[in-house]
Order: sequence, then structure tokens, then C-alpha cells
Amino acid sequence: MAPHILLLGGHGKVAQLLTPILLQRSWTVTSLIRNADQSDAILKLGKSKPGELNVLVRSLEDVKSDADAKSVLEEVKPDWVIWSAGAGGKGGASRTFAIDRDAARHFISSSLSTPSIKKFMMVSYLGSRRNKPSWWSDAEWSASQQTNQGGLKNYFEAKVDADEHLAAMAHKREQSGDKTFQAICLRPGGLTDEPAGKVQLGKTVGGGEVSRTSVAEVAAALMERDDTRGWYDLLDGDEDVATAVERVARERVDCIEGEDLDAIYDRTT
Repeated sequence: MAPHILLLGGHGKVAQLLTPILLQRSWTVTSLIRNADQSDAILKLGKSKPGELNVLVRSLEDVKSDADAKSVLEEVKPDWVIWSAGAGGKGGASRTFAIDRDAARHFISSSLSTPSIKKFMMVSYLGSRRNKPSWWSDAEWSASQQTNQGGLKNYFEAKVDADEHLAAMAHKREQSGDKTFQAICLRPGGLTDEPAGKVQLGKTVGGGEVSRTSVAEVAAALMERDDTRGWYDLLDGDEDVATAVERVARERVDCIEGEDLDAIYDRTT
């Protein structure tokens, strides 16, 4: 049976590129958008595609609790959830934390406590980590730190919190006996509107750009498999998407390597 996917942040640029790719696989997509005026643009993405496309109008700013998120899940009844939402720098720090951290955490908690939901993908960003990965140079780490502690400080704090929460909740679900659940954190570099191309996926260099279309293609390919889980960094590169996804799955690449897993897994809030 074709999976039903709840796509949170459905009007975002990556989400709009991802939607027709998911539908082309004959999957069902419910795209959650903030404004009813966006509905026509989203519905056009399903034209001539074999999958079924639904639109749900809800504001993520109104998701103030796990129960609020749960009510959306109970209405949609998805098999998989993809978070591709964000404040986009609009509304200041309070809105960034309300959406990128708090609403994300509520959907993570409610999704991972729902046994019928088998996959959760978070679209994050390359610099969302607290420790220097061994495969980055000192210069790359310094540049990332400068960005995260500068203009992206609030965004960094919100995103890394949500990413860690997903890792912690996935670990908790695994410890409870569910070895098949897939928590996937896709972490692209700077986003461009260039055509899709070849990619670096997994343990990439510590900075660079990637086409939004490539992000969408990789996201769909990762979701399609039953052996992908963990953190995957993504940049433009020299490997075909299918080859790259096969490689990271086969090699069990997980870019959470180097983070303080004990501290992450011990999180209770």
C-alpha cells in the first residue's frame, strides 16, 4: 500500500520541489500550509501525477503543545512525516523559536509516540551541530561557528535543539523495541535555485552550496528506502543521487558522529 506522507511547511521552496517527486512515486501527500491563498499553487503540483495530493491549512505557530501536533496527526493519519518548515527569518527570534524549535519538537514527540508512523524526516542544515566533526578542517569549523554565533545564532539554537530532540526520541523508540523506525535528518548547505545535479552526501566538506532540487531528490530517495536513518550532510558534488544514497545506506553513514550522544540521549525536555 502506498505511504501517506504529511509534508509540514508545504509552501516552502524545497517542499514545493519535493511534492511532485513524491507524487510521481504514487505516494499520497498531505501538504500542510499556513495560508489558504497558497492552496491553488500547491494543488497545481499534483497535476498529471499518479499520487494523491491533499492540502491542509494550519499555522505551525498555533502548535503550542504535543497535543496540538497530535490533533493534526490524528486528522491526517500519515505513515511518514517530513518537516520542511521554518520561520525563514521572519518575525524575529520569538517566531524562529516558536516554529523551528518548539513546533518541530511537538511534531517530533507526537510522531514518534505514534506507532503507525514509521518514518520522520527533518530538513535541517549543514551547520546544525555542537562539535567539530573529524572530517572537517579547522577553517571550515571556524567559519561554521562564526556563522552560528553571528547572524544565524537564533536559527542555529532552534535547529540544533530540534535535531537533537529527534535523535533522542528515535533512540528512545529504538530502546522500546522498535528497530525499524527511521529518523532521518537531511542537512543541506547553502540553498540555490540551480538545476539538480550531482551531490556530496554523508560526510561532506564543511561548507558549500546545493541545489534545492537536489535536496528534494535526495530527500525522496532517502525516504524510499527502509535502511536509511541518522544525519546526512548534503552539498553539490560529483556523485549521482541514486549512487550516493545507496552508498550512505550501505556504509551506514551517520554524521551525528562526534556529537555528545550520551548528553543527547539523556535529554528529558
